[in-house]
Amino acid sequence: MSVVLRAIIIIILSVELLMGNLGNVFIVLVNIKNWVKRRTISTTDQILMALAISRIAFLWSMVTTVLIYVMKQATIITKNLIRMIDIQLAITNHFSIWLATVLSIFYFLKIANYSNFIFLYLKWRVKKVVSVTLLASLLLLFLNILVINRYIDVWIDGHEANTSYSVILSKSTQVSRLILITTAMFTLIPFTMCLITFLLLIFSLWRHLKNIHYNAKGSRDVSTRAHIKTLQTVVTFLLLYTSFFLSVLLQFWKAGFQKKSPIVLFLFGIGIAFPSVHSWILILGNTPLRQACFSMLWWLMCRSKDAEHLDP
Repeated sequence: MSVVLRAIIIIILSVELLMGNLGNVFIVLVNIKNWVKRRTISTTDQILMALAISRIAFLWSMVTTVLIYVMKQATIITKNLIRMIDIQLAITNHFSIWLATVLSIFYFLKIANYSNFIFLYLKWRVKKVVSVTLLASLLLLFLNILVINRYIDVWIDGHEANTSYSVILSKSTQVSRLILITTAMFTLIPFTMCLITFLLLIFSLWRHLKNIHYNAKGSRDVSTRAHIKTLQTVVTFLLLYTSFFLSVLLQFWKAGFQKKSPIVLFLFGIGIAFPSVHSWILILGNTPLRQACFSMLWWLMCRSKDAEHLDP
């Protein structure tokens, strides 16, 4: 049964990887095409394109980790290899999460309605808010990398005296578990920011609906739809983000992290679902991307029908 279950999970992982890469590559290509055509690119498209690129890198970092830690459990893992794997995961995960967080903040500042001076100040300088948030997140990334290096140096050097040594999987497991809990702690900050954004959006929508009789119907409908659309995007991001966060915690909790078990593969599947599924939700929630996606699907259907007619 475990062999069949493992095979099913591997198939699901492969589908997630394929769909995630297709979705993110699609976002990049469409935005590059529009950029070249219009000779300009909006802040939203810049964030979406950067997010898609970071998620492609993150997906392949996850795959590399699966192949090394799960599929190749007999392979000897060196200290430098552990460092390279963990740091590349930390970097790609950092940009994937923070760019998505910045996108939620950007939507919030564009859609929400508050008369508070601080909110209006941030709303008028939304581009600067995006830039400052990303720059501030780099400090957290730097601290995260420092902690990872410290864990690797202290733990591995404490068990091996030689510099040209190899670390068996049982020891690298402990390092990975420490790094996982550190990753969970660092991802809690952007998660909290997204949660606050979600709550403020709900409150903004509630105030808007409360004052609905004082607004014109047309503008009311537009504003309400904008609120709801943004809330849907933030909610799906939070749900997928929560599943990713829980998968990291469960990987830390599981003692046999490096063993080739269906549970480990399942947890990796949850982690990969976050950058894969959310990218398609962003495509469906963005009008130019959605139209380009439907146009491409229609073109593929027409080509398929033409090919069927040409067959004897």
